[in-house]
Amino acid sequence: MIDAIHHAAIICSDYERSKDFYTRILGLPIIRETYRAERGSWKCDLAVGATQIELFSFPAPPPRVSRPEACGLRHLAFAVADLPATVRHLQQAGIEVEPIRTDALTGRDFTFFADPDDLPLELYQAG
Repeated sequence: MIDAIHHAAIICSDYERSKDFYTRILGLPIIRETYRAERGSWKCDLAVGATQIELFSFPAPPPRVSRPEACGLRHLAFAVADLPATVRHLQQAGIEVEPIRTDALTGRDFTFFADPDDLPLELYQAG
């Protein structure tokens, strides 16, 4: 019935800052960028493999209940080929990254960091 996740939507507080983070720092290519005048809102579709992130801006969005243990979406996880190299890249860009841990169930390494609005993001060592 369901074949894949098509996209995840993120509402940011500062569109230019978040667009810079997701495109320049994380390296996600822009598929399309649209200004919706009737909403005073930007929408930027970003490619993540076969999936997309829809980055939205809205005037005065309410703050998000954060941290992974809050009810709702826990976090977004990105598969990476070289976790230590990705962590170094983020740290060189001034992004704080938690220490790398090992998933007790899969034996794979992972870590967490946050986007400009403190949305928890995970890096997960791919196969």
